[in-house]
Amino acid sequence: MILNNILRYSKNVGSKVNGHRLQSTLIIAEHDNEKLAAVTRNALTAAKKLGGEVSVLVAGTKIGSVVEEVTKVSGVTKVLKAEGEEFKGFLPEILAPLVLATQKRINATHVLAGSSAQSKSLLPRVAALLDVSPVTDVIDIKSPDTFVRTIYAGNAILTLKSLDAVKVLTVRSTSFEAAADGGSGSIEDAVPAGSYEKGSGSEWISQELTKNDRPDLASAKIVVSGGRGVKSAENFKMIYDLADKMGAGVGASRAAVDAGFVPNDMQIGQTGKIVAPELYLAIGISGAIQHLAGMKDSKTIAAINKDPDAPIFQVADFGLVADLFKAVPEMIEKIK
Repeated sequence: MILNNILRYSKNVGSKVNGHRLQSTLIIAEHDNEKLAAVTRNALTAAKKLGGEVSVLVAGTKIGSVVEEVTKVSGVTKVLKAEGEEFKGFLPEILAPLVLATQKRINATHVLAGSSAQSKSLLPRVAALLDVSPVTDVIDIKSPDTFVRTIYAGNAILTLKSLDAVKVLTVRSTSFEAAADGGSGSIEDAVPAGSYEKGSGSEWISQELTKNDRPDLASAKIVVSGGRGVKSAENFKMIYDLADKMGAGVGASRAAVDAGFVPNDMQIGQTGKIVAPELYLAIGISGAIQHLAGMKDSKTIAAINKDPDAPIFQVADFGLVADLFKAVPEMIEKIK
């Protein structure tokens, strides 16, 4: 009788230990069906600060190489793969139910992804299905329920404690180092695919990708950005020429994008991409707070602007007050 009660008690305790009392993180892998995106490696580093097991969900059409890559990343406990044509295009309307089913299957306490256009579309849907509040653009993790993020375009830092049973997070890649290889995670099938595309209201048709031999903005060690001061799309050629000489990625301010000088995938700032390269060179950019929010964590900032009172000089380590149409060609010539 006493033995039966002890066994019953230990079973109840065990079920609680296997529930939300133990930390367990589900990371949503971002990839192109061939290679893991850098932001996911940053997210894996963030997950280590949460403690507990780390599972990575890889969904796509032909994900064999991505799954193998993820198993080798340090800190990964297991990889959950979901392969099927319904995941073509990574539509958030189709991925959200898959993430929810996977979270319930492994009883994850945290659902996490690197901050990107894809995660900003997917994770809010997941949070809504879980009836919790997502915490976005986390820059530090104090504990499993306490997170740090920027507000007011980066002008203030908020420490937030989440009381939700499941925490849904996106982490800013510039705030966490990329996880290195050295792991040996196991591979498992995720929740079986089959009906996630039904009733989604969305259908993947096609995509047109611009080909670019320059470094990706998210991983480039040097970024050269142009702003409204460049004056035209034709004049942006000298920004490209300088970047190519320096082996740099090319970005732009929102003003340059809105003016039609460059496509919007080059925009850096609060509503664009967040970068933190070794060197950020701002050319013809005044330095609005929305732009600063996307690049002020750069290791070294240099600026060229003819206005000595431009706000960009307040955050720049090196500043040159000059006409960019004279300064940039001179720089290109000297680099030769």
